[in-house]
Amino acid sequence: MKDLKSINNLIDAFARLPGVGHKSAEKMAYSVLDMDTEMVDIFCDALKDVKQKIHHCPICGTFTEDDVCEICSDSSRDKSKIVVVSYPKDVNAFEKLGTYKGQYHVLGGVLSAVNGVGVEDLNIESLIKRIKEDNVQEIIIATNPTTEGETTALYLAKILEDLNINISRLAYGLPMGGHLEYADSLTLSKALEGRKKI
Repeated sequence: MKDLKSINNLIDAFARLPGVGHKSAEKMAYSVLDMDTEMVDIFCDALKDVKQKIHHCPICGTFTEDDVCEICSDSSRDKSKIVVVSYPKDVNAFEKLGTYKGQYHVLGGVLSAVNGVGVEDLNIESLIKRIKEDNVQEIIIATNPTTEGETTALYLAKILEDLNINISRLAYGLPMGGHLEYADSLTLSKALEGRKKI
């Protein structure tokens, strides 16, 4: 049977998504074939909307559809405390707790020589600016407990130590090599409560 180029292209496109293997990509592609035209249009519009409407908050770096995210624009949030995370999805993990009422700062990654991510690739300068301008009293470093996350945390602690603020790191209820987005609420809550000064 002749190869169907359009279905193969769709399988290849789905397979580019993280964590999606060839079999899963194939299953998704054939599911699209089973959709009616209206459903495919809805699917396409949703993909376009994500790319056109969502952007990084100019203050903290998390994702938003507004000019400034709802956390940064919320005057009831404690501006003296900032949790520093690697990725926007990490903010969601803390927000699900419902107990943290401070601010966030998204680095946009972690230091990684293997992946070619250096200091200049991370959102660090704007963090320093926020600390100075907003009278921040505490920085809680919440990078993942991986080698790269630890390296990033230690680097941040070193460059922020002269700013006369409290710098803490999440406690290790989190497993080494784990990721914040997969941590359950209780573990993450305890890690936040048990943070330690660096």
